[in-house]
Amino acid sequence: MALKEQLDADLKSAMREKDQLKLSTVRMLKSAIKYREIELMKPLDDAGVHAVIASEIKRRRDAVEQYRAGGREDLAGKEEAEIAVLQGWMPAQLAPDELAKIVDAVIARVGAQGPKDMGKVMKELLPEVQGKAEGKAVSELVKQRLARP
Repeated sequence: MALKEQLDADLKSAMREKDQLKLSTVRMLKSAIKYREIELMKPLDDAGVHAVIASEIKRRRDAVEQYRAGGREDLAGKEEAEIAVLQGWMPAQLAPDELAKIVDAVIARVGAQGPKDMGKVMKELLPEVQGKAEGKAVSELVKQRLARP
C-alpha cells in the first residue's frame, strides 16, 4: 500500500476512533503533502512523502525547544505527541552503531582525509541513509569522524 493511501486509511480510522491527536496530525500532514505537490507541480512518491514527514518532525522538534525555552511545557508535550505520531509513518531508523559503520565505510570509499572533505562524504552518504537517519545526527557524526586524527 502506498504511503498516501495509508494516510487516507489512518485518517478514516482516527475519525472512527475519535482520536483527536492522530486526526489533527494526519490532516496537517496531508495538507503539507498537498502543498508540496502543488509547489513541485507533480504528485509525490513515497520518498517525497517521507521527506515531507521528516521536515514536519524537524519543525516540531524546533517548536519543542522554543516552547521549553518559553516555559510552555503543555505545548511542548503536544508537539512531542505529534512527533510520535509522525514517526509511525517513517521507515525504521538506523541504530547509532549501524549509522557509524555506514559513515566509516563511506569515508573510506571516498578517501576523506579531514574536515575539508565533509562535502564529498555527505554527498555520497545522504542517499544511503535518506529517511533512515536524521540529517543533523548524520552531519555531526561525520564531523566527529573526520575531526579525529
